Amino acid sequence: MHILYLHGFRSGPQSTKAQLMRAACAHRGVPFDCPQLPVSPGQAAQLAHHRATQYLPAELTIVGSSLGGYYATWLAELVGCRAVLLNPAVNPARDLANYVTDGRGPLAHWHTQEPLEFHSRYLDELRELTVAAPTRRGRYLLVAATGDEVLDWREMSGHYRGCRQIILQGSNHAIDEFESLIPELFDFIHEPH
Repeated sequence: MHILYLHGFRSGPQSTKAQLMRAACAHRGVPFDCPQLPVSPGQAAQLAHHRATQYLPAELTIVGSSLGGYYATWLAELVGCRAVLLNPAVNPARDLANYVTDGRGPLAHWHTQEPLEFHSRYLDELRELTVAAPTRRGRYLLVAATGDEVLDWREMSGHYRGCRQIILQGSNHAIDEFESLIPELFDFIHEPH
């Protein structure tokens, strides 16, 4: 079993959930990979696809948080592996339109404070990765927080209708209680296909 973790927008391998997942994998002897994704969705998808194809689909689970959940859905459909989605973006081209930096100066990465530019052309790159609805719904586990202050849990739940879902009452976009959910995530990851 291998875990490929895809972080969210302006995030990275230093995020709390990525670090908790890294530690949980180390404790269980499960290989863990969490690359720093490029800001360009096209480049991020290319990098994630390259990493995912290093493993057999039956031995890979992609864990994606927020925008990483959007990428994880696209990639799981493409390679046929499992995905765990943590407050995933469903329509990021819409949601990130206000973050376009063209002529406005850069944003900053949350953890490193390095500047990043989010260009308008990236919205088209996001649209190219759209999955209208997941297939083989048993491959997906959705974790959605009703108190998510960034994304609408109802949109997530509707998009992943028919998939296994953990709906957290309250909580937030960061999923503060994430560490307590890890055993349940690994139960799903280790289930036979």
